[in-house]
Amino acid sequence: MKAGGRSQQAGGTRGRFVVLDGVDGCGKSTQAEHLVRALAREREVLHLREPGGTAAGERIRALLLDPEPALAPAAQTLLFAAARRQMLEEQVAPALAAGRDVVCERFHPSTFAYQGVALGVGEELVLDLLLAWAGTPRPDLVILLELDPDLAARRRGHGDRFESRAPEFHRAVAEGYRRYAARVPGVVTVDASGEVAAVAERVLGEVRRAGR
Repeated sequence: MKAGGRSQQAGGTRGRFVVLDGVDGCGKSTQAEHLVRALAREREVLHLREPGGTAAGERIRALLLDPEPALAPAAQTLLFAAARRQMLEEQVAPALAAGRDVVCERFHPSTFAYQGVALGVGEELVLDLLLAWAGTPRPDLVILLELDPDLAARRRGHGDRFESRAPEFHRAVAEGYRRYAARVPGVVTVDASGEVAAVAERVLGEVRRAGR
């Protein structure tokens, strides 16, 4: 695969690292569950969510998603990068080396779209930080689930620091995802509207194509 590359390890073939990302309410968790079940027919799969996936990451997640205390956008970016670095070292790298596939909900695109674009930290600054401090292992495939922000708003809750923001904020986030897809290799977009099963087929199709 182009972005991360699959190589032979001592114990066999390296696992695949697949990311599902997109605006709040696009169906990431549902689609991740479908993808994990499909891939598990072939090999063991590790399912992760971001931020989180480790004891340290879950503590950072609680701080990031709680509306209080207020956190500057740049501080949010640093916390996301810290949680991601821990997850990559503690969970992702060992799983891939052991030949397990990894499916992760959210990754660099979220930090780029939310903090880099919608909250104004800056696209280049966020990308440089993430590549320097959370750049490896790289995903083999990043799938952005594309859904109109207004439709996504009708699907999601309104509880955490980000979900409760105004519609204009979520439209800016959606634009951030589009910018990420345009500038970063190894990213594909999938239409997330319609029936869950149909979207799942689209997602699995992209994973199959990337694995050829």
